[in-house]
Amino acid sequence: MKRREFSKAGLAVSALGLSQAPAAWAQAKAGTDYLVLDKPAGTEAPPGKIEVVEFFWYACPHCNAFEPALESWVKQLPKDVAFRRAPVAFRNDFVPLQKLYYALEALGKVDELHRKAFYAIHVDKQRLNTDDTVIAWAATQGLDKAKFTEIYNSFNVATKVRKATQLQDAYKLAGVPAIGINGRYYTDGTLAQNMNRALTVTDQLIVEQRGKAKS
Repeated sequence: MKRREFSKAGLAVSALGLSQAPAAWAQAKAGTDYLVLDKPAGTEAPPGKIEVVEFFWYACPHCNAFEPALESWVKQLPKDVAFRRAPVAFRNDFVPLQKLYYALEALGKVDELHRKAFYAIHVDKQRLNTDDTVIAWAATQGLDKAKFTEIYNSFNVATKVRKATQLQDAYKLAGVPAIGINGRYYTDGTLAQNMNRALTVTDQLIVEQRGKAKS
């Protein structure tokens, strides 16, 4: 979804389609298929690793639709690529879902409950947009309510939320889902034509960054 749409009531559909990409795409072009950041964004990847960040929001229908393709892609990443997710906050009411992701991460429950959070919102139509509703949902997933609440409201989670918001601003995020590559490049479904091709563009930029590191 385009960022400007989040300022409106409702969830209008944007052009971030997930149509199947052709077997081969032309070489991605800067300014057309991806953007080069004027000022590099910070990365958290270990030395020698190329960082890829997926920006998402649990309540975004396009992020929900993109998740299966993304998960398959992540499983095939080479060892020199460090992947992470960054939940966005374009408005204050996004913050509870940012905190949900980082609380799950702290508990080691992302693999188990990440897709279930999408399911709760997009299939079960639960409104997880406040601290109370998020905490209540976590309890229904078998998490200890007191422990989850403590971590959810912790300084560590608050710090990660702040850094994620700073990162989305550093990448000048236009909407979600979107992908940041090594603190230098940005692509999304509008630039790349759809999110499947955004992954292809990301693959090309990974190769480019690998080549620069070796030169």
